[in-house]
Amino acid sequence: MSNDTVLWEIDRRGVATVTLNRPKVNNAYNGDLIQGLHDAMDALGSESNLRIVVLRGNGKHFQAGADLSWITGVAKQSPAENEKVSRLTAEAVKRLDTCPVPTLALIQGGCFGGGTGIAAACDVVVAQEDALFSISETRWGLMAGIILPQLCQAIGLRQTRRYALTGERFGAHDARRLGLVHEVCPVGGLAEAGEKIVESVLMNAPRATTATKLRSLASARAFVDDGELRDLIDEHARTRQQDEATEGLASFREKRNPSWYPGG
Repeated sequence: MSNDTVLWEIDRRGVATVTLNRPKVNNAYNGDLIQGLHDAMDALGSESNLRIVVLRGNGKHFQAGADLSWITGVAKQSPAENEKVSRLTAEAVKRLDTCPVPTLALIQGGCFGGGTGIAAACDVVVAQEDALFSISETRWGLMAGIILPQLCQAIGLRQTRRYALTGERFGAHDARRLGLVHEVCPVGGLAEAGEKIVESVLMNAPRATTATKLRSLASARAFVDDGELRDLIDEHARTRQQDEATEGLASFREKRNPSWYPGG
């Protein structure tokens, strides 16, 4: 089952595969992709035999962050419409983060911005050796607020402070060292490595697995409550309509340094 930008299917074992499907733009997210992920997670929630969700990206790259041309258009909308986009984004990430069955992300190529946040929201992450990550929102005058709780849980506050504040890129082996990635496999070995994880999950009792996951999240205080979620959505939306975002997105389109860079 699918829409055009997010495909999903579930096999007889209860293994669901959710595929981000905008390969021509490296699976950069826009409103359709966010809605598609939201809808896929909702639909899978009603599947009584669901055991694990495997998230992958079609093409050379897993997910290249936001479609900045689309973001530029969103920023010009009314504050209410702009907030609606942030709310839908936050709810999609929350559904993935709190999915009651295990989630597995298979990462190849670029995994930037929101893509890194998606990885952080999954229970298990396997990356090919060619995977490249970044938390790059501040480079464009934006902020990663919606995914910061998941990033802090995955790699800790200290490492989030470095990579969210510098926008530096880091490879698969560094991602494993940081705790974002659990396993690094050779290029071309992603499906095989992922299937081993799936088989391990299927050996475990379903209700006990769900109880263990949810208790782990609760014990780590990893659930984002409604008040914090509202604050994240508000700040995320407001930042997108401020002067820095306008300049940052313009610098991207015009392939130049932003005005705040001292070198001009």
